[in-house]
Amino acid sequence: MKLQTEILLKPEENQLDYSSKILLLGSCFSENIGGKFDYYKFQNLQNPFGVIFNPLSIERLIVRTIENVAFSEEDIFQHNEIWKCFEAHSELSSLEKNEFLHNLNTALQNLREALFSSTHIIFTFGTSWVYRNTESNKIVANCHKLPQQNFTKELLSIETISKSIQNIFDRISEINPNATIINTVSPVRHIKDGFTENTLSKAHLISAIHQIICHPELVEGQQLTTISHQLFYFPSFEIMMDELRDYRFYAEDMLHPNKTAIEIIWQKFSKVWISSKTEFLQKEIASIQSGLNHRSFNPKSTENLQFLDKLEQKISALKKQFPHIQF
Repeated sequence: MKLQTEILLKPEENQLDYSSKILLLGSCFSENIGGKFDYYKFQNLQNPFGVIFNPLSIERLIVRTIENVAFSEEDIFQHNEIWKCFEAHSELSSLEKNEFLHNLNTALQNLREALFSSTHIIFTFGTSWVYRNTESNKIVANCHKLPQQNFTKELLSIETISKSIQNIFDRISEINPNATIINTVSPVRHIKDGFTENTLSKAHLISAIHQIICHPELVEGQQLTTISHQLFYFPSFEIMMDELRDYRFYAEDMLHPNKTAIEIIWQKFSKVWISSKTEFLQKEIASIQSGLNHRSFNPKSTENLQFLDKLEQKISALKKQFPHIQF
């Protein structure tokens, strides 16, 4: 007897390996998967501007980066003595204006390099709900806890999201036509928007992505330069909602996937997108990671010193084969 529905997945072509360069952008779930890439030492860059939930804010950053428009004093503001930017997450904020501008433009150059060189770009879209600043009339990536009256809240239409995401893909294809673009919708539930509103938000994202992948001719006002066979959808949201539909797979807030859920989704992602040829190396790296996390009761014992020596030999041998791997 089967006690669980299962989403059928199959391996895709052009899979990831240790020569791949991966860029992850979007919601906090992209950092959950990015954490797995970090652990297994794949080359990757995650959210240089911090977590960004909505597609229009991601599009704005992509366009700025490709056009190489540096951040200036006009793009930042000071609130509670802290310098902030509506295009970036608060984790980049700083007490010093010049330091903040430097950090923003360093992130911009890191993202620019990744957009031009990545073999795989993974977008995790979180929500269709956005906040528009009443003074500038622009949608923000982060409200930075400013008073609510400074913003109006709105739900992006499927058409608006489709145009935005299609523009992201088209701009990337102009500078990096060989990049494989993988899209997913975050399984994190935005209950602050409301239960029905959260479902509607996710539905708009899923509909927009599938319209672009399956029917790009329906997206009005776009130059459809992106090659459709390089666009893919991975069902993170559906795996969480349909396969893992039990609160034992959620963190204490009952909104975010817990470690078990993230591991299961990672394993499924691996079967689809990570070459089986990397399995042995992943096991070696996991063994080294486990060894580095080991804490001996007697650090100066002969047994522990021999253990550390063997571990160092493993690391040295691995770094000779893959110089980019650092522990």
